[in-house]
Amino acid sequence: MQYQEAYQRLELYGQTHLLQYYDTLSSEQQAALLQQIADMDFSVLERAMQKETPRGKLEPLGACTISEIAEKQAEYRKIGLDAIRSGSVGAVLLAGGQGSRLGCSGPKGVFQIGVNNDLTIFECLFRNLMEVTAEAGVAVPLFIMTSETNDAETKTFLEKKQFFGYPKDFVYFFVQEMAPVVDADGKILLETKSRMAVSPNGNGGWFSSMQRAGLLDVLEQKHITWLNVFAVDNVLQRMADPCFIGATIAANCTCGSKVVAKANPDEKVGVLCLEDGKPSIVEYFEMTDDMRNLREPDGTLTYRYGVILNYLFRVDQLCKTLHCNLPLHRAFKSVACLTEDGTTVKSEKPNGYKLETLVLDMVHMQENCLLYEVDREREFAPVKNAEGPDSIETARELLKKNGVTL
Repeated sequence: MQYQEAYQRLELYGQTHLLQYYDTLSSEQQAALLQQIADMDFSVLERAMQKETPRGKLEPLGACTISEIAEKQAEYRKIGLDAIRSGSVGAVLLAGGQGSRLGCSGPKGVFQIGVNNDLTIFECLFRNLMEVTAEAGVAVPLFIMTSETNDAETKTFLEKKQFFGYPKDFVYFFVQEMAPVVDADGKILLETKSRMAVSPNGNGGWFSSMQRAGLLDVLEQKHITWLNVFAVDNVLQRMADPCFIGATIAANCTCGSKVVAKANPDEKVGVLCLEDGKPSIVEYFEMTDDMRNLREPDGTLTYRYGVILNYLFRVDQLCKTLHCNLPLHRAFKSVACLTEDGTTVKSEKPNGYKLETLVLDMVHMQENCLLYEVDREREFAPVKNAEGPDSIETARELLKKNGVTL
């Protein structure tokens, strides 16, 4: 892309200020900026300015409970193992985050959760997946989503660790797409004189990022019809779980979600329910006091099934989402950007809007969804904070309860 083309493109979106320092840049910096402009999807700016659609009619949605799963475990496990052995199941690890909140400068997956032993978050997850593949007798294709900031380091780390014994030929990497960071007026911020401020486009961008990386061809070649997507920060995450897969298939659902019963009404987890008759996730901050505290005759919370970011999607239904624009959510965050004197500074206070798509909106686009309840002490140990709830220490305690030597 040449300067004039870039200017005309930016003019369409009212963003010509991005070229204000162009004449002061080196030829390499100019080329990098023009390439970033060429690669950027500026249509997200129009979507970002649209008002969010009001919530529809919300109703509770029941789950396949732990006791019901126990009764049909053999049946579900057989269906799930047959699907894995036929090669129709793939796993997607969302690992684009950094471990800065944990005091780790690298990817979150390389954080040392071990105390006396070398045990990283990545190794915990690979071990969990390998329990399934050992039982099935076949490997599951594993697609790992990285980000621009951690892609090289993630690949180097896992290759050095030889993927903890997982077959390398079954591991695929792809980089999450980026979205511009804007100010309150919708103007894209500059990170430096030669680079726009950008951030990952949210966990709802994983499938479109797979498409951009050409991995839908791999899904087709390998006849993968189900994708289990999960987050890196839950060290007890059970992926490609045969019972979960089998229960979703047996229920004739296009989507499944692992859920846990909320510990209390104010627990900060999104809740799966129905919205206008379709599966939907309501974030904890969107719930009214009445919704949070409503109880059934037996005393259990009516809206009690919290999501843990472990979903099973049918690929043909995922492909339909590529033809629709997922809602864009604006997150007001502190970002590094160029100040008036031309230096890059990270504000201590939120100063820019990150534009994110969310996987919860992909769930709402499905025909139906099986809520699959799991024991939180066996499958939910998120590592989000350095201390307090959902922290390094709480995760370590749960790992020890599950027999993991730290």
